[in-house]
Parts: sequence; structure tokens; C-alpha cells
Amino acid sequence: MKILLIGARGTIGSAVHTTLTGRGHEVVTVGRTSGDVRLDMSDPQAVGRLYEQCGQVDAVAVAAGDAVFGPLDALTYDDFSATLRGKALSQVELVRQGTRHVAPRGSFTLVTGVLTHEPVPGAAAAAAANGAVEAFVRAAAIELAPQRVNAVSPGLVAESADAYGQVFPGVEPVPAARVATAYVRAIEGAATGQVLRVGH
Repeated sequence: MKILLIGARGTIGSAVHTTLTGRGHEVVTVGRTSGDVRLDMSDPQAVGRLYEQCGQVDAVAVAAGDAVFGPLDALTYDDFSATLRGKALSQVELVRQGTRHVAPRGSFTLVTGVLTHEPVPGAAAAAAANGAVEAFVRAAAIELAPQRVNAVSPGLVAESADAYGQVFPGVEPVPAARVATAYVRAIEGAATGQVLRVGH
């Protein structure tokens, strides 16, 4: 399969890239500052250019998204707006525009995260954006068939535990390679409208 992988140089994206190429897929890496193609995924016009440049693909997988963190009483309207745009609306737009460029039985795999179901202080904006993505996946799946759409929801990733482990006390980290297997399941499997949780 020819797969667009957005966020391919991040911790999870790198593991997904290794896993997918190891399974024989042609992976086009997409990132803001690195990769085969550069993309600011929060810019709808840039998303359109991405698809025009890459042509027909079999799958789109996302392992990227920006969020603003901070105490609820310090987060502004602009913080929430930026987070919804960077994590939720950007992924919605990748699906909305991508339907014309993904194979009739192709798929979209989006990314959410543990904060949707296990929020922590300072993560209200991120949790709201993740929840929006998960609701979109369930709703869009009804209309996209036979194309499919799913989301992967990672827990605390082991490779990032030193930086973020103190925010999730008592949570057992999961290797990024294990998260990557959920992407394989979403891309190569038959499920749609699902949120695949890994490590929570």
C-alpha cells in the first residue's frame, strides 16, 4: 500500500514508519520541518496541496497534533481555539479533503490519546480536542464507507516517560512499537469507526 504518514519523525510516527515499511508498504513521510513532503496540517490550503502533490494513496495515518497545556483558569479562548485547530480540525480536514484522493476501500487512521478518558490537570484543551476527534471518527465512519476511518489512542509512551511520566503517576508506559501495531490493525484490518486504545 501507498501510505501518507503525517508526523513521521515524532516518537510514535518513527515507530509507525519502521513498522509499516517493515511490512512492505510504501510510506510517504510528511512533517512540518522534515520528511518527503512538508505540511502545516492546520492550514487547509496546505492539506489540499499535499494531496495534489502525492496523488492517489491507499491510506492516510496521522501521528501528529498540537495542543496547549495549562491550568484551566489560565487557558484562553485562543488557547482552546489553537488546540482544536491543531489537533482536531486539522485531522478532520485531512479526512474531508482526502476522500477524493484515498482509494475507494482505503483508510484514515487519526490519533487521539489517553487524556480523552483519563484527563490530568492542565489538559482540558487537549482532552476536548481528543474527544472531538473520537466523536468525528464514529460519525464519519457512517458516511465514508467503503472507505474506513479509525483512531489510535496511545497511553503514556515509554520513550517519552522521562519527560511526561510524572504527570501520569502509576501508569505503566507502553513502547512506541506497541502503539505502531494499532496503526497496522487500523490500516490493514477491516474495522471502521473504532478508537483503538493502547496502554490505557
